[in-house]
Amino acid sequence: MDIRIGNGYDVHVLADGIPMWLCGVKANESRGFIAHSDGDVAIHALCDAMLGALAMGDIGHHFPDTSDEFKGIDSKILLRRVCALIADRGWRVGNIDITIALQAPKIGKLVPQMRECLAEVMGIGVDRVSVKATTTEKLGFVGREEGCEVWATALLIAD
Repeated sequence: MDIRIGNGYDVHVLADGIPMWLCGVKANESRGFIAHSDGDVAIHALCDAMLGALAMGDIGHHFPDTSDEFKGIDSKILLRRVCALIADRGWRVGNIDITIALQAPKIGKLVPQMRECLAEVMGIGVDRVSVKATTTEKLGFVGREEGCEVWATALLIAD
């Protein structure tokens, strides 16, 4: 069996007046992430992990923030496109693991919904999707509620 593992990391700044999207789920109505797309930092890290597993560059290479085509785009669309890119090369997702560091709001109660959303978008079982929420115990930019950082790992399996 041929397998590949990729890691992704992304950071976004928090701002008032923007909805917060994480793993395809609206996590907050009034404070979200500044970005060219909808700002779903978790999906962005996941896309980087999947692309990295196949040495295909990163999300910015495939969906540049200088392109009007991707202005305000739903990040679930980007994830579907990444899934199609890896499938075109003969690979499928084995499992994914995401860690979201966010001081506030608390998002733990949304984790089951996030897992289901990602599984549906990627066409895999929810048992292959792990999402974990943590804080930084008020340390650093995350702890000061200035932003969010996300780590993602993807295991890809050759078909």
